[in-house]
Amino acid sequence: MSAEFFLDTNVLVYSFDQQAPGKAGKSRELIERALVEGRGCISWQVVHEFLNVALRRWERPMSMESARVYLQQTLVPLCRVLPNSRLWDEALRLHQSARFSWYDSLIVAAALESGAEVLYSEDLQDGYRVAGMTIRNPYAVT
Repeated sequence: MSAEFFLDTNVLVYSFDQQAPGKAGKSRELIERALVEGRGCISWQVVHEFLNVALRRWERPMSMESARVYLQQTLVPLCRVLPNSRLWDEALRLHQSARFSWYDSLIVAAALESGAEVLYSEDLQDGYRVAGMTIRNPYAVT
């Protein structure tokens, strides 16, 4: 399993943000590349976090039917990293050595397990390198 890039939860959430059209457009572009070209992926954690936000935290939560459709058409096809002991062990190592939060450590560990060259996340330091993978803020002006 090798992906060119890994998408953090915030990328999926921003794809629905009508208040930030630039971020929404960039997010949709990355998701489309991931789906159509098979170049990107997510993990089980991203599925959980996205559905929690979409169903509970949005001003107008996603309907159950819309959530089911998005799950089947987007989240399931992109989900290539499932929980396992190697991932948790790597997340513990990253939590200690890189001082990431526990949940960020799980995201980084999953991105590494996917073989991604780039982890797209707004929540982590743009340009930071971990084990040959680069963290990129997809919304940063370059």
